[in-house]
Amino acid sequence: MAGNSRHPGAGNRGKGNTAGSGGRIRRSLRGKGPTPKAEDRVYHKAYKAKQEALKRQANRPKAKTGNAPVGADWVVGRNPVLEALTAGLPLKQAYVAEGAERDDRLRDILKFAAEHSLPLLQVTRAELDRVTGGLVHQGVALQLPAFDYTDVEDIFDAAFEVPSRGLVVALDQVTDPRNLGAIIRSAAAFGAQGVVIPARRSASMTAAAWKTSAGAAARIPVARVTNLNQMLRRASGAGFTVVGLAGEGDTPLSGIPGLDGPVVVVVGSEGEGLARLVRENCNALVSIPITSAVESLNASVAASIALYEIGQQRVS
Repeated sequence: MAGNSRHPGAGNRGKGNTAGSGGRIRRSLRGKGPTPKAEDRVYHKAYKAKQEALKRQANRPKAKTGNAPVGADWVVGRNPVLEALTAGLPLKQAYVAEGAERDDRLRDILKFAAEHSLPLLQVTRAELDRVTGGLVHQGVALQLPAFDYTDVEDIFDAAFEVPSRGLVVALDQVTDPRNLGAIIRSAAAFGAQGVVIPARRSASMTAAAWKTSAGAAARIPVARVTNLNQMLRRASGAGFTVVGLAGEGDTPLSGIPGLDGPVVVVVGSEGEGLARLVRENCNALVSIPITSAVESLNASVAASIALYEIGQQRVS
């Protein structure tokens, strides 16, 4: 009979008043908002791929800001690349952008690469932008390998193998890589057995230093030490005459005894000169006479003059 069904409500479906849900069903149908993107779901492989991409981006060379060194191991731009190739800089990889506009410089680069069997990796301009960290590359770039520094003991040994003519150049806080490169070039020209630089507060062997050395960095060893003062004390104890170049030095280089034996010439920074402790670890401080019209000499120029004068003293 109607109304006697064992299923409650079976007899009044769709008829009369029914008990409401209080909005539960409607609220449940709303869901939890838009579905997050795959790259934002921590359990999704797209999320992991995004995190890896962000990590790679953070490790890329940064764009130039202020005086911070940028792309230290990169040579970019058509003129610099051609000059670097002709100077014989060591190469890790050479890049050229697809569709790069051909001009005389690019044709010269391609010709040089072909004549010297240098492989050029062709990449998209976007990829070249990425690997160079946004440097202005004009469609070509060279990546240099990490510089192979020599152990300072090897430089000392080489200096002692030269009978009474050992010569080493040490730099104190020379921060301009072009000065470093120029000093390396002068050291090679005047017969030095090596150049020593501090690991901190000093220029290192970047592309700019390589280029300025005009290939000399491939012929003369460069050592990097953690403690320059300790190295100078060891050199002095081993028999080197340690000579520091200082504007206020009261003795000309020609008046220093011991120049006929092994010598370490210490060149100070471009602005501050030699640090106090470095001065204390020199056997003598010497000056290069200049007119009062000029306050000081560039570090690489001072090094060249000192090395020439030492050579003259040893000949006479």
